Amino acid sequence: MQLAFPLAAMAQAALPDVLVKDSRDDPALQLDRPSRSGSYVAVPIQDLPASLDSVSAEQVSERADHAVGDAVSRTVGLTATGSPGNGGLSFASRGFDGVDSVGVAEDGLVLGVAAGTTTYPSNSWGYERFEVLRGPGSLMYGSGTMGATVNAIRKQPSRERATEVLLGAGAHGTVRAGIGASGALGQEWSYRVDAYGERSDGERDLGRSDSQKLMSGLRWQPRGDLQVDLTADFSDQKPERYFGTPVVDGRLATELRDKNFNFLDSDIHYKDQRYKAKLQWQPRDGMTLRNELYHFKADRHWKNIEGYSYDRAAGTVDRYDYLQIGHDLAQTGNRLGWVMAPADHQIAMGWDLSEAKLTVASNSPYGGESQVSAWNTRNGYWDSPDAYRARVASRIRQNALYLEDVWQLHPQWQLMAGVRRDMYDFDRQDLVNGAAFDKFLGGTSWRLGLTHRISARSSVYAQLSAGHDPVTSLLSLNKSSSGFSLTQGRQVEVGFKQQLPEGRGEWTLAVFDITKKDIITRDPNRPSESIQGGQQSSTGVEFTSVLHATKSLRVEGNLAYVDARFDTLREGSAGMDRSGNRPANVPRYSANVWAHYKTGDWRASLGLRHVGNRYNDNANTSALPAYTVADAVLGWQLNPRTTLNLVARNLTNKTYAASAYGSTQWLLGNRRSVELAAHVRF
Repeated sequence: MQLAFPLAAMAQAALPDVLVKDSRDDPALQLDRPSRSGSYVAVPIQDLPASLDSVSAEQVSERADHAVGDAVSRTVGLTATGSPGNGGLSFASRGFDGVDSVGVAEDGLVLGVAAGTTTYPSNSWGYERFEVLRGPGSLMYGSGTMGATVNAIRKQPSRERATEVLLGAGAHGTVRAGIGASGALGQEWSYRVDAYGERSDGERDLGRSDSQKLMSGLRWQPRGDLQVDLTADFSDQKPERYFGTPVVDGRLATELRDKNFNFLDSDIHYKDQRYKAKLQWQPRDGMTLRNELYHFKADRHWKNIEGYSYDRAAGTVDRYDYLQIGHDLAQTGNRLGWVMAPADHQIAMGWDLSEAKLTVASNSPYGGESQVSAWNTRNGYWDSPDAYRARVASRIRQNALYLEDVWQLHPQWQLMAGVRRDMYDFDRQDLVNGAAFDKFLGGTSWRLGLTHRISARSSVYAQLSAGHDPVTSLLSLNKSSSGFSLTQGRQVEVGFKQQLPEGRGEWTLAVFDITKKDIITRDPNRPSESIQGGQQSSTGVEFTSVLHATKSLRVEGNLAYVDARFDTLREGSAGMDRSGNRPANVPRYSANVWAHYKTGDWRASLGLRHVGNRYNDNANTSALPAYTVADAVLGWQLNPRTTLNLVARNLTNKTYAASAYGSTQWLLGNRRSVELAAHVRF
């Protein structure tokens, strides 16, 4: 397909049309693709005055990134900071870390974050692509998205009959299987079903993990202007019960990397259910009405020893933090949206309404301690002195109103403006002593962006945006934080996007500056008291590129640099000054590169992931070393329907800390492993 782009407006004399090869069939090229992850109006990423990156299902398959965390952390500047304590879907981006600053959504819907935990979606099967909007995303997703937002986009029902199957097996007893199918049901109905399961014995004691899920979608389309989608999903996860390897004097105790000091009957278990009904109606050309009713439910349980202190001389490990915690979380909501296109405008407006309820059970105050041999460990069984019972019930009602306008000022100029108001009505009851309190929170977010098309394939943009984050997970506010408001942040970003001629590639460059105010700090006059008034900021550069160097070789890469710091922060009962320090878990540099070489029926892919050093705490007293990990995939197109992949992870068998857990443990990345997988499409 050939597209013509008029350039006459750029000069007084008429210029010849520039022909651009359509790249929408190339899984690595994305700037031509429309996206609703960064705007309520579907505009091409090339014209979006913001930094948005995506990973397609084809790229996920090429790289064999079965976990969502692995897939999205290949995008620029996004590094994984997941752990069993936060659900495994925690990331750092643009100087901000954690589930209260980097949001995770599915088809634009975010499940309320409870106690700093996000657990869904965990694996990549059943998704068409993953899009990452960097910088404040409150205009689209509400509070808790200052650094970035990951949006997982499902595969949709289709009348075209198609089936795909994944079968894989590898080191440490790893087995995985997935099946996806779509097709027509009569004249008006179509469906999509995806099922997936995996298990592994792991590479250390108590390393077993398993998970399974079912995603189902049913579409009714009685006529061209009306569409109704029904979805029902179920997920059951049991991650590895591993809370890190001990650290001594800031250095990893490598001799213990295969040990696990948890209880034998320890438990981590996440169950998710998700139901949605979505209506889309186009009463006339240029006008679309959407309404989405949904109900999400999550049941989570942890019963573990989460703290370990290693005495190398004595050969013993002291165990503490006997934690048993349960989350019963339910969220029901409705999203109503209207899009119209008068003249040179595309206008979107809508109302989001939801109510989330959370009951937390625990064995607070988490007493108990024991000492075991570091070498001849007798893990023992759960033995806590504290009773496990329901402790707290909380509820939050959210109302959000938004308005966005995309105005085509000129064939080469586009102005995008949007505003959103979020209102949160929160109440909490202590189920032990009966104490209760309520709280109202509100935040306004907005974005003003301008894009200029220099040519058919090149554009520059600038944007000014504002958003907000909670001081802690909104559903987990307690009495001590009830007097705090939402933190406020603003971002200035400029960037350049270019597609190379004839679909040979594309590249983007973004420069940003973010300031976040009203973070929690200590009163300098009374250090024992916490107040709002701290400030955190970051400045950085992000570069992405895709290049078809030859017909056989494709190279994808990205590089991010961020200078993140606390402008004003005091911590601890003594009010220690952290001003000028780098926030914990934030690397200064990160980079990814993949090279794919194809000849005949064979494809060889080599990937490198680099993460710079990160501090373990805001005091910057302990640092996790930088690491570079190499992965490789050798693919053979056995026949037009079947691809066999030989996957090798961590080729150099590097020992590295993927993230920290507290001050005494590091969570280690996996050792070298090999897996053979078959992907069949018919």
